[in-house]
Amino acid sequence: MFLEKEPTNDHIIEAHSRIRKQIVRTPIMNSTIINKLIGCELSFKCETFQQVGAFKFRGASNAVLSLGEAELKKGVATHSSGNHAAALSLAAKLKNVPAYIVMPHTAPEIKKNGVAEHGAKITFCEPTLESREETLNKIVEETGAIFIHPFDNYSIIAGQATAAKEIYEEVDELDYIISPIGGGGLCSGTCLSTKYYSPTTKVIGAEPLGADDAYRSIRDGKIYPSVNPQTICDGLLTSLSQRTFEIISNNISEIITVTETSIIEAMKIIWEGLKIYIEPSSAVTLAAILENKEKFTNKRIALILSGGNVDLSKLPWK
Repeated sequence: MFLEKEPTNDHIIEAHSRIRKQIVRTPIMNSTIINKLIGCELSFKCETFQQVGAFKFRGASNAVLSLGEAELKKGVATHSSGNHAAALSLAAKLKNVPAYIVMPHTAPEIKKNGVAEHGAKITFCEPTLESREETLNKIVEETGAIFIHPFDNYSIIAGQATAAKEIYEEVDELDYIISPIGGGGLCSGTCLSTKYYSPTTKVIGAEPLGADDAYRSIRDGKIYPSVNPQTICDGLLTSLSQRTFEIISNNISEIITVTETSIIEAMKIIWEGLKIYIEPSSAVTLAAILENKEKFTNKRIALILSGGNVDLSKLPWK
């Protein structure tokens, strides 16, 4: 059964215990070269090394493992442009239940392939929320599968919160923790873990300027839909849900928007400095620092690198 209320500290601990055997406890990496370049002390939580290459496997695992055998009998379903789709497909495969995935036909090939590799049944749709939801509703009606939303689900949020929980178990006295923000599952989970484990740390959400609906939503106190977002960050194209909006509104310090130029620069710095590759959606965290160096000078900061599923044939630089 899914959580029906905002996750408490106990819920996050339970989620971590539930998923511990099938997730990766991803490394926290540091780089003296990057620290010297940026002028602060950075700790990078590398969810690039998570199963399916993204933090999404934490939430998907917790959601699937929270359901009983009878609930799972007809499988699970979702709509997603990539990382949640792959995460749910693998979580379902590990429980030996069907997964039905609705993906926009414009999704990156690497993410389409990742879902297919886990044996999910993929149905492609138009790249609009309306098309996603209509297609998914038909599939759920036909199959009886349980819909597991990519982020508007408290069990998903509790699972995502375990990434920040692991950070606070290893790194002390952080001034800031920075999370990418799209639909808000990771960011809301980060807010909750910070509230419970490091309340003096300030949470910052990082978002592309060309997809700034979360920034405007938190600023104005109402949810703005993501309409025609213009960014290379394909994982940050969705708008907040009511659940993520409420948690983030009540706990975040601020949301910083960043330019595509800074995102690309941040990608290069991380690729070269940490010797790992990340997708653009991960790079917004470092981009937020690049555009606000005075604010972060000499601070201790954790950055969540949310995923590494980047199409190497379509890099945003030549």
